[in-house]
Amino acid sequence: MKGTLDELQYSVELLEGSAALRDVIDKHIHDQTLALKSAFFVADLGVIIRQQICWRTKMDQIRPFYAVKSNSSPVVVEILAALGTGFVCSNKHELDLVKGFGVPSQDIILGGTCKQLSHIKYAAKHNIPLLVCDNEAELRKIARCHPKAKVLLLLTSESCCEREEMAIPFGSTLKDCRHLLECARELSLRVTGVKFNIPSCCQDAQAFSRAVSDARCVFDMGEELGFEMNILDIGGGFDGSEAQLDKVHQTLKPMLDMYFPLSTGLSIIAEPGAYYVSSAFTLAVNIIAKTTVARDCSDQPHKVLSANDEPEFLYYMNDGVYGSFANKLLCEDSISTPSAHKELSTEEPLFSSSLWGPSADDLDQVVERCLLPELSVGDWLLFSNAGANGLGSEHKPPVFYSITECDWQEIHNCGINLDTSMKNFSLGPCCLQPSMSDASISTPA
Repeated sequence: MKGTLDELQYSVELLEGSAALRDVIDKHIHDQTLALKSAFFVADLGVIIRQQICWRTKMDQIRPFYAVKSNSSPVVVEILAALGTGFVCSNKHELDLVKGFGVPSQDIILGGTCKQLSHIKYAAKHNIPLLVCDNEAELRKIARCHPKAKVLLLLTSESCCEREEMAIPFGSTLKDCRHLLECARELSLRVTGVKFNIPSCCQDAQAFSRAVSDARCVFDMGEELGFEMNILDIGGGFDGSEAQLDKVHQTLKPMLDMYFPLSTGLSIIAEPGAYYVSSAFTLAVNIIAKTTVARDCSDQPHKVLSANDEPEFLYYMNDGVYGSFANKLLCEDSISTPSAHKELSTEEPLFSSSLWGPSADDLDQVVERCLLPELSVGDWLLFSNAGANGLGSEHKPPVFYSITECDWQEIHNCGINLDTSMKNFSLGPCCLQPSMSDASISTPA
């Protein structure tokens, strides 16, 4: 499937009976082993459905706006559009993609704190009202290019984890918000609400409490200056686990009830991205080269390995940080240890290993150190939770979509009209016998 609007017809494999996602992965690894051994993704679309149901159950007063930058696959956008989410876009391409599925302009936010003028003008042309802002220069750009915009002021949050402390800070302080509100009034712009963002790495349960309290202060300042403040955006920071969602809900609900009760008619929204897609995608990569070094001398790859040295293996894969693992290069996110796609005995020894992309670049290290059984060139590795931030590049590996019969029925139970809401889906039975893999024919849903 190509990630463009020119070719929106998705072939989705229906898993019948006891068939599982692992069977689909096995089939495509078999096919790739006979062909070019290219890296590929397998997506379980049922995960997205179940995540939406979980959100509605636990966060019913907060409407999700999906952050498209997490995964811009059209199939993901079409499913979430059918499920009634809003969308946060960071550029014109994402705006085009979302608008192409008939999402109303009022259900789209142009995010990012440093936007191109052309993107602001595009939002104005298509009557997309909500824009995020955290500085005066951006306010003046919006006033010039989109004077009818509704602005969400991005409120800074305290660093609550090491990754955030090292990141470039975004957002305005309470003091800066007063200045921005006064500036917006001078520019005749409408400030309509506040956004904050608590990262998923934050372990401080009180971070949300402080953020909601600060947002209430900005609301009060805005109303004092004559603005109609009616949107609270609690941002992203949802890692996809039910436990974290429970924790956020338990912290947020009493604070929202105190500072933003439902009786005020306020719209409360959030921007989950990885929450929906991370665990829905598995990435399969092939080992294309292997080097053995002494474990204590791994920084000296040319040292000869003696009989007394404990080995460490360097594996080179056909995908790396210049491809599906780009987020590691951009955000220095750690990549979890993959699993080997091969039969292993319980007594199989594990060795210190590092995983590299194919570029022979020192920056192209995917996993610095992990424990794996000894592998051979041609073996496959499976990276789970690979759906976020790895499918935005133009040259991403192919994606094979699947869904179980039970999850397909759940789509019907959600009240979705498949003929109009998901008209680009072509559903066909999953043929798991390798010899029949080329004979699978998709039929209209």
